[in-house]
Amino acid sequence: MPAHHDLGYRSLFAHPELVRELITEFTSFKLLDEVALSAFERVNPAYVSERLSARQDDIVWRVRIGEQCLYVYILLECQSGVDRWMALRMQTYIGLLYQDLVKRHELSPGLLLPPVLPLVFYNGLPRWSASMELAGLLMQAPAELAAFQPSQRYVLIDQQRLDKAALEANASLLALLFRLELSAGPDVSKNVFSALTTWFNGAPQASLRRSVQVWINALLARGAGKEELFMVENVEEGADMGGKLATWAREFEELGFQKGSAEGMAKGKAEGKVEGKVEGKAEGQVIALRAVLDSLLRNRFGDLPASTTQRIGQATQAELEQWFERSLNAGSLQAVFDDGAASN
Repeated sequence: MPAHHDLGYRSLFAHPELVRELITEFTSFKLLDEVALSAFERVNPAYVSERLSARQDDIVWRVRIGEQCLYVYILLECQSGVDRWMALRMQTYIGLLYQDLVKRHELSPGLLLPPVLPLVFYNGLPRWSASMELAGLLMQAPAELAAFQPSQRYVLIDQQRLDKAALEANASLLALLFRLELSAGPDVSKNVFSALTTWFNGAPQASLRRSVQVWINALLARGAGKEELFMVENVEEGADMGGKLATWAREFEELGFQKGSAEGMAKGKAEGKVEGKVEGKAEGQVIALRAVLDSLLRNRFGDLPASTTQRIGQATQAELEQWFERSLNAGSLQAVFDDGAASN
């Protein structure tokens, strides 16, 4: 199950602007530098095979480059440990993607499969130590079989190990958000919020503004205990974003965030920000997820009916995650909760 902060990133990477930014600013690939946003199309990665369950936690985009299409597969590993088998997972997911394309007859005129750029976005504290290619997980094959062994590779974006100087010199929105998450002191946070105020005042599209709000809410919720949890208020067009961002900055300072610091994370655990070792952690995640979903729905559809608020308050984690995913693109509040409409 994805944590609430994973959902915040899924909200961000539901926008082609930030997918292109992630690739052009934080990888060595330049093939998308001049590609128009209109060439990006979100793909639903809910692939189902006979033996494997559906994949709904990752992000897939199809990008048209000239006469060809490139698929970008983003796998989020937010605040999780290092997965030794990542290269194997990536091969499986890309295999399911290809299988789905074949079933849907979405191939090139020559019936060829499209290229895929596999990205792993990781922001956990331990240094990433997993093999970057499947060959590193395989026993050495006899020489005559070597050419037949799989060789899936992926690109790693390790947020905790990004070059700090380069990050500070980068004025992109993602760089600002990464700096906020990695900030180790109030001065950095205040500087980032000042830059975010300028960004908000530049009147970007409303849906992207909402996603940034959801991301900030999810980040704050991750550091808050049950008693401290708050919800980002609805921000209407033309609202005083300077005042709102100042409030968020105070929230960060009051919660004592030390992003990217193992000491800060250990301190948070020692202070018991969630109760219990298993049940308390799960309960805290559900409470935070409710707050994130409530915030997103209010920003998209305005004040919520009492029945909707009650339904969110009684929902399971699986239901909340499903509604969050739908809410990113749903045309109405009813469509978020209507199982029949969602399946069509």
